[in-house]
Order: sequence, then structure tokens, then C-alpha cells
Amino acid sequence: MEDKTIVQLIAIAIFIYVTSHLLSPPTPHKSPVLRSVAILVLGDIGRSPRMMYHAESFAKNDYETFLVGYPGSKPIPSLLSLPHIHFLYLSSPPKPLTHLPFLLSAPIKITLQIISVLSALLIRIPQPPEFILVQNPPSIPTLALVWLVGWLRGSKIIIDWHNLGYSILALKLGPDHLLVRISKWFEATFGRSAYAHLFVTNAMHDHLIKEWDLQGHKAVLHDRPPSHFRPTEPPEMHDLFLRLQKNPTLSSLHTFFPSYTLPYSTPFTTTTTSASSPTPRSQNPLRPIPSTSQTLSSPQTINPATPRPDRPALLITSTSWTPDEDFSLLIQALKLYEMRARVINRHRVGDGEGRKRVLPKVLMVVTGKGPLKERYMREVEMLQSGDGENEDRWEWVRCISLWLEAEDYPVLLGWPLTSNSSLEHRTLIPPNFHTGSADLGICLHSSSSALDLPMKIVDMFGCGLPVCALKFACLNELVKDGTNGLVFTSPAELSQQIERLLTSFPSPHGALANFRTSLLEMSRPSSTPFPTVDPSITTDTNIPGEGDHWEWNSWDDNWNKIVRPLVLRDANGYHDEWVM
Repeated sequence: MEDKTIVQLIAIAIFIYVTSHLLSPPTPHKSPVLRSVAILVLGDIGRSPRMMYHAESFAKNDYETFLVGYPGSKPIPSLLSLPHIHFLYLSSPPKPLTHLPFLLSAPIKITLQIISVLSALLIRIPQPPEFILVQNPPSIPTLALVWLVGWLRGSKIIIDWHNLGYSILALKLGPDHLLVRISKWFEATFGRSAYAHLFVTNAMHDHLIKEWDLQGHKAVLHDRPPSHFRPTEPPEMHDLFLRLQKNPTLSSLHTFFPSYTLPYSTPFTTTTTSASSPTPRSQNPLRPIPSTSQTLSSPQTINPATPRPDRPALLITSTSWTPDEDFSLLIQALKLYEMRARVINRHRVGDGEGRKRVLPKVLMVVTGKGPLKERYMREVEMLQSGDGENEDRWEWVRCISLWLEAEDYPVLLGWPLTSNSSLEHRTLIPPNFHTGSADLGICLHSSSSALDLPMKIVDMFGCGLPVCALKFACLNELVKDGTNGLVFTSPAELSQQIERLLTSFPSPHGALANFRTSLLEMSRPSSTPFPTVDPSITTDTNIPGEGDHWEWNSWDDNWNKIVRPLVLRDANGYHDEWVM
């Protein structure tokens, strides 16, 4: 089925390519409008964070920004309030097509998709945009379509290379399959020339320049978190956990969690009270004050929430539930942690220095949607209930799948700032400060091309959350092993890392605190002004770079340093001819 769909897409793209070369070059009726951009996402706009961040940055620089893609998930809130943002949603295929045989429905769906994209770029955007920014992958048919629109309307194309489309197809069909070779040819042909190429890693930049001889300006734009991915204030944590307790998945874990009483305490946070007169000595800070005449006789003030000392460790991973992320690796690591926790907590194994080690309960939260979700979560449920072959019911580990709204996800990742620190000028938080929402992030991304980096780690780092990440070729551009996280290659190694980091949890000392300190040291706001744009300079060597050292600035800082000079290069009258 997938093979036939790809054949149809390639055939249509070839038709566009041949037809455009047979026609004489058109004379545009209208010149492209300066300070305007169309951003094409052949997918759910709300699930394309990097492209939403691009749109936000263009709009903040006074570009009329047309975001073209499919509806679905809710976009980030800032896009709904900025004045220069325009959403142009593509039409989904009619539902009756799902009842037709594939050989009939596939060509119709493909044709309708192409018509919908061309209609948005050629008709629904009234004036030709100065730039068309396209996400790759998917490569087919988007690269051919934006090439055609750029040729017809005179717009300059910017390709944002997230990964290589043919490498994703090779995971299913094998690298030597005919369709993989055709897909690679298509991607190289239509992606070779553009006004500018952006890359998510240095490795991808070097590979594509060497292998495909890319033409146009070239710059590496590493992913960075936007401003709303930040450390979390304690009241935000408490409010989030109160909301999440309404979720049946979490509420069903009451026997696994420590006891709590809403709204005064949750499994992870608690509030205390203060009064003008002495409170009962028997008061438990993890429970609300009893309704007695003694407590009712004086006003009670609920103090800000803090993390509970008896909470389970909260681990989080985000996955697309696809073959390039082997979720079975995490399941095996959790099984090994469960076995170790039973031994250590039952016998209070020493740490070699006269202290008794204790491992906490672990709640593993998995976010995301994808085709393999049900398969893996069934396996997890069997392990947790003890229905697996020769398996006892898990006592120390729970793994749940949880869907979060866009505004809740960074709160779950974040950990709290001190009450007197500002987000604009955050000070280094002392290592003995308590942790916040999530305690550790896990990344299973392996990269089909070994040239891209996972956005989920970027989000975690933006919230001050250390990460254990599966090793692959260019991961060291993001994760510095032993500095901001740890790198693993097997389930056993991941289990050992989790055990090491959570020993004597939730003590504020140790490796987790050191990793957070490292992240915060590297995340101080940049004071560097916008780069000066010289329109007479056209060589790639004069485009500002990010530098070889590891620094953790914001998306805005990074975009203004890398992309802004590219798009403002012609602002003073210089026009760079772009020929496909």
C-alpha cells in the first residue's frame, strides 16, 4: 500500500518537473511582497513545533506570516494572539474515500492533496510571498510543489532540513529498495537548489553539502526551546497535578501513590497551613487540617505548594511510537529497575560507605501518539498486573501513557525556580534546592539518518530537566555525556543510570542536581544584539554561526542570530537572484 502511494506521488512530482521545463518562463503579474512568508507543513500544524516557532519569529519581525498545513492539535498560544499570523488549513480527504478500494482512493487523495497545497500557495495567499519556508521531510510532494510555486511567483525558497525523507522510508523497505533509491533521487533533485538551507545539526550540514552539492545560502539552526519552556514555579506544579488527577489513568493509581487529599495535596505536591494561633501538634503537613473547633477558631492560611518528600520519582519520555524509537528498550530497563528496587529496598543494601541505599517508586509517563502505542502498552499492562509469563506484579514501577495539552507539557517537564528569581534574569539555583515536576527525561530517539536531533531533548533542557538519551552518531551536538545528562546503549545501561541518579531520592544533592546546575549555567539570557546585516555580502561564510562551544540560549536568540540576517539580506535594496 505504501509502495503504491509513493509511486503515485513520485509520478505526479515528475509530471510537475517536466511540465514546468516545457513551458516558457512566466512573467509574474505581481512581484513578491517584501516582509511576507508562507510556511508549509504537510502535517498537523499543532504537532510541528519547529515550524510554529519559525512562524512566531517571522511574525515578531513584522513579517506577514501564512502558516499552511492541516488542522488537528491546538497550536501554541502565542500564534493565536500575534497580529501577523494567518492560518491556511489544507482540506482533508472526504470521508467517503475511506470506503473505496485503495487503488481507487489513493490517486484521488494524492490529487486532492496537491490541489489543496497549490490552491493555498497560489490563490489563497493573495500576494506572492517573499519567502516560502518548507519543512523536509516529507519530501514528496512538497519539495516539487514549492519549487513550482517559487518558479511561478518569484518567491525565494528556504528548505528546513529536519531529517532525510528517504532514510525514514528505508526503515520499512531497506536501503537498497527501488523506491528508496527513487525517493533519494527525488529529494536530492528538488532539494539541491534553494535561496537558503537550514539544518538541525552540523552533521546534516556537512553530509548534504558533500553528498548533494547544495546550492544557496547554508546555515545550521540547532533547535532551542521557546520562552514558555522554562523552569516551573511550585504553584504551577500543584495546579497541574490537581488537573491531572481528573484523568482516569492517574486516578487509578491511588494504591501505588502515597495517600493524598485534594485539593490540599496530590501524589507529588503538598501544602501546609499557618494560623495566627498555634495549630494542633498532631497536624500532618501532607493532609488538610481537621475540621475541629480548635482549628476553626482561627483563620487558616494555605502556604504555597512544595514537592512531597515521599513522592515517587517522575520520569518522562515523549515518543512517536514508530520503528525509529525502540520502546521495548525502555520496557526492559524498567523491568531491571523493578528487580533492583525489590532487592535493595527489601534488604537495604549498603552503598559501601556505611549508608543504606533506598530506591524510590518510579512513575514513567509516556506522551505522544503513534501506530505502535497499543502494542507496547498492552505489554506494559501485563507486566504491571503480573499477567506476564513467570512475572510477578510490578511493585516499584508504573508506566502510563498520558496525553497532555500543549500548555501543560512544559509545566510537567519543568522544575521550580526560587521564589525571588525572575525568568528574565534568572540566577543560578543552589544545588540544594528541591526538584520540581519531572525528575528525569528519557529519550529513545535513534535517528533514521543519524543526522538529526530529537526535539524532545531540547524541550527538556529548556525546562532544566536532565536526560538519559540513547546514543547515536551526532547526539553529542546536544547531549554532553556527564555534563547535562547521560548516554546509554542498552537496557541494562539505562537501568543502571536510573538507579544511580535516583539513589536516596529525593535528596537535593548528587548527579541530578549537578546536571541541573550545568543546564542553568548555560541558559542565561543572551545580551548579544541583533547581527548587523550587510546586503553587499552574499557568501555563506559571513552568515553568523552558533559557535563550537556548548551554549543554551533561547529559540528567539538563536533565530535572530542565524535566520534574521538571511531573510533581511535584501532589505536595503539588494536582490539576490535565485535560480532553480
